[in-house]
Amino acid sequence: MALNPVQWRKHLEGDRMAPVYLLVGEELLVLEAADAVRAMARRLGYNERDVLEADSRFDWDDLARASAGLSLFATQRLLDLRLAGGRAGKEGGAAIAAFVADPAPDTTLLITATEWSSKHEAAWTKTVDQGGIQVVFNAPRPHEWTQWVGTRLASRGLKAAPDAVAMLAERVEGNLLAAAQEIDKLVVLAGDRPLDAATLEGLVADSARFDAFKLTDAAFAGEGGRALRILAGLRAEGDELIALMGWLVNQLQLAMRLANARDFSAQAKVERLWPAREQLFRKALRRAPREHWMACLARAARIDRMAKGREQGDPWLEAERLIAAIAEPRAAVAFG
Repeated sequence: MALNPVQWRKHLEGDRMAPVYLLVGEELLVLEAADAVRAMARRLGYNERDVLEADSRFDWDDLARASAGLSLFATQRLLDLRLAGGRAGKEGGAAIAAFVADPAPDTTLLITATEWSSKHEAAWTKTVDQGGIQVVFNAPRPHEWTQWVGTRLASRGLKAAPDAVAMLAERVEGNLLAAAQEIDKLVVLAGDRPLDAATLEGLVADSARFDAFKLTDAAFAGEGGRALRILAGLRAEGDELIALMGWLVNQLQLAMRLANARDFSAQAKVERLWPAREQLFRKALRRAPREHWMACLARAARIDRMAKGREQGDPWLEAERLIAAIAEPRAAVAFG
């Protein structure tokens, strides 16, 4: 059954999972919709999840084995099938159709594809449509764009006046990912303040603080060279290190909360991380143990004191060392 956005939101509030979901379309919207399905599954007692990456080397017999296998804890399971390129092929289509025809008990199949058009439709997609739920997530059309930005702002707890919504919608020019990034930045920059056009313009104009996002994202992505170039550029332009360190400490504290969480994905939802940033931190935390991030946070606090003149040392030099350690933990010299 194909659902529209209103029907989809209502379904997520329900108390029964469909046997199979097919979520396709715009990457950001599909990833967020998949997160919503996983959250629904947890709420309804699905305690096991198997992730199947269906790339060109994927063995489609793995889907049959996963659906036929017994649960380790006799609980409900979610099979998370990620369809690379949006095409299952003949073998994959047959495997999916077989699951839909005879769903395993206490098991739901979630299929996601972020490359999609009418050319991707096949016999198996019609089978899913008949036996489960299919949702195509399209980017907002031009006349829907401002409303989408306003809804997104509200969903993140921001109170924005119509003129602020219109200004931001014009600024991001229909780019969903850019809109999501800008709105998440505004959550940090605006806090509880209501947003009108003047306030929004002032926040956006604060380039040093916005560049701090680029700096930390590059560092946590493991792009040490790029991060150090951004830091050098900020120093050359006369930016204050104190403002940069404030955001860096904020992000290291976030990394620690994620590292300490029993369920990374659940904590990411609490932190309201959009999918791309969730993956950014997931990969960063895999590069080094928890102790490394604790040391980074302690060093960041020390650099902040240096920048404020409360401790001896060259804060910019220490900041370079810290950025390098975040980006490339294995190459970093142990903090003293």
